[in-house]
Amino acid sequence: MKKILFTSFLCFYALFSLAQKKQVNNYQYIIVKDKLSFFKDKDKYRTSSLTKFLLKKNGFTVFLESDNLPKTLLEEPCNALLADVIKESSMFRTKVNIILTDCYNNRVFTSKFGESKEKMYSKSYQEAIRNAHNTMQELRYAGLDKTEQIPFNKEVINVAEVKRPLKKEQPIVAANSNTNKDAALLAKQTRLYAQPTENGFQLINDKPAIVFRLLETNTKDLYIIRGKNGILYKKGNIWVAEYYKNGELKTEQHKIKF
Repeated sequence: MKKILFTSFLCFYALFSLAQKKQVNNYQYIIVKDKLSFFKDKDKYRTSSLTKFLLKKNGFTVFLESDNLPKTLLEEPCNALLADVIKESSMFRTKVNIILTDCYNNRVFTSKFGESKEKMYSKSYQEAIRNAHNTMQELRYAGLDKTEQIPFNKEVINVAEVKRPLKKEQPIVAANSNTNKDAALLAKQTRLYAQPTENGFQLINDKPAIVFRLLETNTKDLYIIRGKNGILYKKGNIWVAEYYKNGELKTEQHKIKF
């Protein structure tokens, strides 16, 4: 009986860890606290700077709270996770873990504990943080790797198929729309490929590169375009994206393969 319970616990923990990774991997940005939870001073023993440096290795774009943040984050702060380090009390060793929370203060990822028996505080905290980060190596931003230029989730999209030259299709013109304006808009249709994510999809073009990140809604064929103040909806056989760019409403038409 104990063996069955233990096995069930391991399976649950593995599934929970996988769900955490998928959720975190949808974020590109992480902001590290200037003052970690157990310190009164900013960047004590360079611990915040070290945490920032380590998380960059996972492919995320990482900032300290005091850094100059890009306009995209100032306008959409929920596009970033907040990183902090939590200490567990211990008399003879330093024991910490790294946590990532969203803009609603929901904890979306917790590393395993990292420990150190160093007596010097500076060395002890830094070694413990490094050891905690070592348990996060599989965590990775799911966007494109700038060196490889391929989708992170290779099992969802066949990259060879995406790169294959596509037959040029004639623009679809509505029966009751013969104006030059309508024809020009329809001619600009692009083909995108939907890649499932934790809360929706990300749409990939032929390069391949990520064009939109979508969040699901309760309405069929209607998605929120994350980070662009816009929506994507289906109109006939065509998907229409409407979003704001530099204060101007943009409208695009796409063919999407789900």
